[in-house]
Amino acid sequence: MDNKLKISTLEELEIILSSQKAVLLYFSTTSCNVGEALEPKIIALINSSFPKISFYSIDINFSPDIAAKFSAFVEPTILVFFEGKETIRKSRNISVFELQETIQRLYNLIFE
Repeated sequence: MDNKLKISTLEELEIILSSQKAVLLYFSTTSCNVGEALEPKIIALINSSFPKISFYSIDINFSPDIAAKFSAFVEPTILVFFEGKETIRKSRNISVFELQETIQRLYNLIFE
C-alpha cells in the first residue's frame, strides 16, 4: 500500500502521531537532490518490509514550524515514531540497509 502523504500543518501531524501506531516522517526539500533520490527507496522499503508504518513527506521549506518542532533542519531527515514516540532519527547520509535493520527490531517488538 502506498501511504505517501504530505503533511503541511503541525495540528495535522499531531493528530496523525496520536492516532497511528507507526509513522515515518521524511523531511526534505524539492531542491535537495539526495533527498529526492532517497525518498523513492525509503517508500519502497516501507511498502515492502514494513506495511504497518505510514509514510509522510514534509517539505522543510513549506512547513518550517514542523521542522522546528522536530529539530529537522538537515535534509533529508527521517524520524520514525512508534506509539507516538520518536524512536529513530537519521539525517543526511542515510543507509537504507541500516535504516531497515534499525526499524526491523522495533517493528518486530511492536507488531509480532
